[in-house]
Amino acid sequence: MTANEERRTVLVVDDEPDLADLYAAWLGEGYETRVAYGGNEAIELFDEAVDVALIDRLMPEMSGDEVLEHIRDTGHDCQVAMVTAVEPDFDIIEMGFDDYLVKPILRDELLEAVQNLLSRGDYDSQLRDLYALVSKRAALVTQKSEEELAGSEEYQELEERIEALQADLDRTAMELDSDDFEVAFRKLSEN
Repeated sequence: MTANEERRTVLVVDDEPDLADLYAAWLGEGYETRVAYGGNEAIELFDEAVDVALIDRLMPEMSGDEVLEHIRDTGHDCQVAMVTAVEPDFDIIEMGFDDYLVKPILRDELLEAVQNLLSRGDYDSQLRDLYALVSKRAALVTQKSEEELAGSEEYQELEERIEALQADLDRTAMELDSDDFEVAFRKLSEN
């Protein structure tokens, strides 16, 4: 990580302190971590700086499902994985999480899941940005002549931004597997 790169933030939420602390220790080398030992504490620690939230479903006082709902209600585009001993059932279909991990989780599985979630989030954001730029280009192309476009410094900068963003998307896409693509496109269609 270079000096200019910002460490990504992961919020670990589990009512079992030893397990939450273990996950945070595993993630601590590569990520800024925050640990909450319950749903209310998770809501207090959650803000726009959180890139990934790992949430246990079964917790006293406030369930992980309620924490997830709160996160989604904030409108912040955080990636969320439910990390739980609860075997998935049909109730998960309508839940707004990005990944579902069934305990016990091994260190490498957790690290890979977090990296995949970050890559999905990056891809989703880059794709939205590209769509916005391509829409601007399309609007200009329909209203301006080829000479006007060729003579415009702003239009040339737009073309360069589109090209750079497409290269970034290609790099990010190489980090994703087919399941990640499916999730990214599903999220785009929801927006």
